Amino acid sequence: MPAGPLALILLSALLHAGWNALVKRLPDTRAATVGVLLGATVFAAAAALHADAPWFATPRALLLGCLAGAFEGAYFITLGAALARSSLGVAYTIARGGAILLVWPLSVALFAEPLTPLGALGAGVILGGLVMCALPAMRGAGSGVLFAVLCAASIAGYHLCYKAALAAGARPAPLFALSLAVALPPNVVLLGAQRRRALVALFRARPLVVGLAGLLCTASFVVFLGALGSAGAGAVLTLRNTSVLFAQGFALVIGERPRRVEVAGAALVAVGAALLGWPPR
Repeated sequence: MPAGPLALILLSALLHAGWNALVKRLPDTRAATVGVLLGATVFAAAAALHADAPWFATPRALLLGCLAGAFEGAYFITLGAALARSSLGVAYTIARGGAILLVWPLSVALFAEPLTPLGALGAGVILGGLVMCALPAMRGAGSGVLFAVLCAASIAGYHLCYKAALAAGARPAPLFALSLAVALPPNVVLLGAQRRRALVALFRARPLVVGLAGLLCTASFVVFLGALGSAGAGAVLTLRNTSVLFAQGFALVIGERPRRVEVAGAALVAVGAALLGWPPR
């Protein structure tokens, strides 16, 4: 992979882990994720205004953008639930690593990306890392693990939709803005009246933190989509999800004390992701 897309992927990974850590620090993670979604929608819309026309060159690109939004909506719902029920390190590692295992075979089938023995080894290493993270967490945070798995499926869904939409003629920033605009209403409705009040209170009490998380979220995804447009879907997702190591570092910063087995599991996921993304000879 060329140095340019690689640098974009790593930057996106750092930004993504950063906004997840900010959400985990807030008192109501479910309300906080909707706050980030709202902020990110505003920032993404502003970025879309500066994109070259046409934003969606084909009806297929527009339709895929809406479908990505459905998966994005599920992503924010399940992410907030996972972070509320388990640690940042566990929820993040399972969600991102699980998405890799789902996207990799689908990328081979749908986008003719190469299937290599090294890639198969990487998938096995990722699976081992996920098991190491999930089994200890299941004892006290089983529902958190379940929501993280559902989050992984949502990530895989929107990732493949984004890749297909870009190939069909969508611009990255407008594509992300459309997706978030589709994802926002169901998230607000499902939040419930009590948590909507908590969301308003959160904006009043911590506007800078919520705004910063929304900005990091937007920047992360716009950079990610830029890399996705110039590299293979499987390779981009696998390398981006080395962010599990960034997440472990942020977990320490916000006061979590991950078990050694969790850190080792995250390291295996990162190694497996690198093997999956290794270019074929």
